[in-house]
Amino acid sequence: MFSFEPHYGWLAIGLVLAAAEMAIPGVFLIWLAGAAMVTGLIVWAVPIGLPLQVVIFAVLAIVSVFVGKRFLAAHPVVSADPLMNDRGGRLVGETVVVASAIDGGSGKVHHGDSEWLAKGPDAEPGTKMRVSGHDGTVLIVEHLH
Repeated sequence: MFSFEPHYGWLAIGLVLAAAEMAIPGVFLIWLAGAAMVTGLIVWAVPIGLPLQVVIFAVLAIVSVFVGKRFLAAHPVVSADPLMNDRGGRLVGETVVVASAIDGGSGKVHHGDSEWLAKGPDAEPGTKMRVSGHDGTVLIVEHLH
């Protein structure tokens, strides 16, 4: 006859939660995965009933989430490339060429294979300018010094 060992259930839950954290990172499920795995190891070592197992898991989950939150507050995760999704921010400091005259403070500039809306001092097409900032998708440009 088949008998279910509860520690295998807790370990499986821990693995599923760890896999879910890898698939959908949010730095939350990993703490629950750890709590489930520790619960599984405790249940493997000490035969205890299901109600106490659930209490152990709940306590470990709460403790691990709070400890994890404090750890991440003290050691924040720093992005390897903070401008990855900020195309305008990546262009700050770059040289651009005016594509259509900047007249009255606005026009278009060309960088690489892209054309951008631009704000800055009046300039004729073909003038080289430097990107000093951006406002959403509009580049803020200035004359080269």
